[in-house]
Parts: sequence; C-alpha cells; structure tokens
Amino acid sequence: MRGLKIGSAFDIPVRLNWTFLLVLPIFAFLIGLDIGQLATLLNDTLGAEINTDSLEVGYRPWLLGFLAASGLFTGVLLHEFGHSLVAMRYGYEIDSITLWLLGGLANFAQFPEDWRHEFWISVAGPIVSVGVGAVSYALFLSMPAGFDAGLFVFGYLAILNVVLAVFNMLPAFPMDGGRVLRALLARTRPRAQATQTAAEIGKVFAFLLGIFGLFSSLFLILLAFFIYIAASREAQQTSIKAAFEDVTVRDVMTPREQLHVVSPATTVEELIGRMFRERHTGYPVVENGEPVGMITLDDAREVRQVEREAYEVAEVMSRDLSTIEPEANAMEAHQQIQQESVGRLPVVEDGQLVGLISRTDLMTAFDIIQSSGSPTAFADRAVGGQEFQFDRRQ
Repeated sequence: MRGLKIGSAFDIPVRLNWTFLLVLPIFAFLIGLDIGQLATLLNDTLGAEINTDSLEVGYRPWLLGFLAASGLFTGVLLHEFGHSLVAMRYGYEIDSITLWLLGGLANFAQFPEDWRHEFWISVAGPIVSVGVGAVSYALFLSMPAGFDAGLFVFGYLAILNVVLAVFNMLPAFPMDGGRVLRALLARTRPRAQATQTAAEIGKVFAFLLGIFGLFSSLFLILLAFFIYIAASREAQQTSIKAAFEDVTVRDVMTPREQLHVVSPATTVEELIGRMFRERHTGYPVVENGEPVGMITLDDAREVRQVEREAYEVAEVMSRDLSTIEPEANAMEAHQQIQQESVGRLPVVEDGQLVGLISRTDLMTAFDIIQSSGSPTAFADRAVGGQEFQFDRRQ
C-alpha cells in the first residue's frame, strides 16, 4: 500500500495513504456532530460530569472532533508500532507503517512462520492499545473539574482505544485475533491448513459484520469487505507457498527450446502477425542469446497501424527487464510477478535466456500440485513414460 512518507521512527517509515486524508475529516465531523451524545455517554460510563452545553458552542464541536479523531489515529499508529517492534525483536523487517481508510497497516517484508512469533507479534498491538487507553484514562482523571474539553477528549480516547483492542482480538482473520487463532492452530497442524481454517472463520465474521453494518455503519461494511478479501488472498498465498515448497523455476518454466522469441530487428507488423498465428501476447526479445527486453501486444498497439511496417521491436519494447534464475523457488517467481505487475519473467542463467515463466505456468502448476497432493510430478516431468507438459500460452 503506497502513501506519502511523513517521517520515521525506529527506522520504520510512516506513510499516509490518500484515503486517510479523506477519513480523518469525516471522523472529525461525525464526532463533532454527535458531541453532545458522546459527552453524555462519557458521563454515564466514566462519571465525567462534563457540561455538554459548553462543548456545543461555536466551533468547539469541530475542533474537539478533530482532536479526538487525531488522537484516535495516533493510538492506531502506536498499535502498529507495537506489532512492528516485537516483529523486529524477532528479526523480521518492517517495510513501513501506513495509515489509511480502515486504520493502520504494518507492512512486513516477510510474514512470521513460527507460530510463537506470530502469536506475540499479533497480541502486541492490542496490548499497546490497552496501554494507550490506560494512559488516556490517567490523563482524564488528572483533568481539573470544569475542563470539559480535556475531559471529553481523554475520556473518549480512553474508551475507544480499549474498544479498538477488544475489536481487533475478534477471531476474524487477518485481524489480530484471527492471527492469534492461526498461530494457535499452527501448533498442531500444518501452517497452510491452519491458515485455511482461520480464513474460513474470518469470512464468517466478515459476513456477520457486514450484516450488522447494514443497520448501523457504512464503515463496518467496508471493514467486512476488507476482511473477506484479505482472508481469501492470504489463504491463497499460504497455500501456494506450501505447494511450491520444493518446486523450482526450472521445474515450471517453458524451456528455451520450446520458447517463441523475437529479435530486436523484427518489425511491429511482423510481430503482430506472429501473435495472431502463435496465439501469444508477449515475447522475450533476444539478441545473441541474451534477453534485451520484452514486447507485448500493448506495446505494439502504441504504434499506429500505418506505421507498423516502419517500426522495429527495439523501438517499442520494454527494456526494464526483470529476470529470475532457474534454481530460484517457484514462490519467488510468483511473488516477483505480483510485486512488479508483469505477466511473465525471463529465466536467465549466466547471462543467457534459458526459459520463461508466466503467471499461467505458475497457476497451472499450483492447480496440478493441489490435485495430485505432491509436487514430485514437476521434479520427474514424466507421467506414464511421456514427458509431462501443460498449456504454455504466454
């Protein structure tokens, strides 16, 4: 998740996603709009004795709404630092912390595999939130009688941070409680199976949360949607990683002798003709055995039809080439394709093109491994005495 960097702490960059700039004033407005009812709730819950009339004068509701909303997101930021600092203690790298529409997100370079690490990393955030709530309550108690603004802001933050901690501990994977559940399940079963179970439970909670949100809050509907999508995606990623544990790029790639390539001197007109005949939409561009670029149908379309005979592939191909080695794990190829938003990767060994691995290759391999229950078919490459192959359209 990209965002504007606003600073760093403990060598962790802190970013603001554009959606945060949208949600902060909305939260401030909603708090200011209901400030009288919220103050009454604090009086009933904490015995605050806030004079609600004094909070509703002039611009005060909106100023206090902004302060309360800013304080709430500061608590969210500290919550994410709780996760991040414990993760760093275990040796994990944190790319950044991002504040966005639904709160905060610590971006891990690599998710913890050890269930003990995941357990303590997951509970660290809610523990910090409870601590922030306790500090806010202490500041609330220290406010002099009649300082209604301070009583409101710190009382509000005391309650909301504890609510945040409790809500995050619901077993709705990939929220903190869901990750704790996955960690506990992973003690006695494979991680992929634990993830699938936690994800299914998370989807149920997401469905219930969405139903509740229909009658209460659009925010809860958005959160339910996020939980459902994130749980599905991480479950799939974990399954793919488990399936590709002993599979290399060489096992899955299209080898050089079966690969269709073009030279830099090929005209765009000729390239499009080959795409039609060979049913391919992307080719490695090779010169003297070395990959020098990639050319896709989208690249070719940028040239007007009347000029395609005059343009060569070298003039329109992408030279920013991302490659991978044949002995790399297939999961590395999958992650690289996702991160760089490309459809295929040239496989290079000693500077020479030895194959191509595509998103289709990886997904087909994953489906076959899931069906067979074992990746050995890719290591053997033989079934019934014949070479094993699958559809290699690029």
